[in-house]
Amino acid sequence: MMPSTGVSRETIDQLKLYAALLKKWNPKINLVSRSTLDELWSRHIEDSLQLVSYLPNNTKHLVDMGSGGGFPGLVVAIAAKEALNPAKVTMIESDQRKAAFLRTVLRETDTQASLLVERVEKVPQQAADVITARALASLLQLFEYSERHLTPDGTCLFLKGKNWRQEINAAEEVWHFRWDAIESKTNPEAALLKIGEISRA
Repeated sequence: MMPSTGVSRETIDQLKLYAALLKKWNPKINLVSRSTLDELWSRHIEDSLQLVSYLPNNTKHLVDMGSGGGFPGLVVAIAAKEALNPAKVTMIESDQRKAAFLRTVLRETDTQASLLVERVEKVPQQAADVITARALASLLQLFEYSERHLTPDGTCLFLKGKNWRQEINAAEEVWHFRWDAIESKTNPEAALLKIGEISRA
């Protein structure tokens, strides 16, 4: 299946190369669940691409926490090459093998992005105006991670599954924040959470 999101033929070609590399590497380092490989485009790539439409204009620095196999950070970096939005992408991934895969895709697709091979809570402060994450941790934990890396007026874009409402409720007991839930284009039970104005309650 090809991405339905409005991206260019060149971007689609690079995403196809990315997908081919992922399928080649996946048996050795389990980048995605084997059961989802047949749905790679819709389940992982298109799911990540939907973030691009919600990036603030002229985003200077996007930080993707826990990039894993590259979702969503690497997909966003590939798609951003033409629009130059975000201007800079930094991926944080502590697993050395997954980091090696990410470096390979960056090289093969000629995509510019930074890669920090360290745990999210240990990397230097990133001054990101956008932070993204997918399948990394609960919203409560994501806020803990984001607190030191997000600029005061920054935005978080978190892809969440069917339990996103419960995660919002739990987070509201500890944090103040503004949020908007955008129905996922790939799963009607899931949501893209757009969050800002985060502060401790």
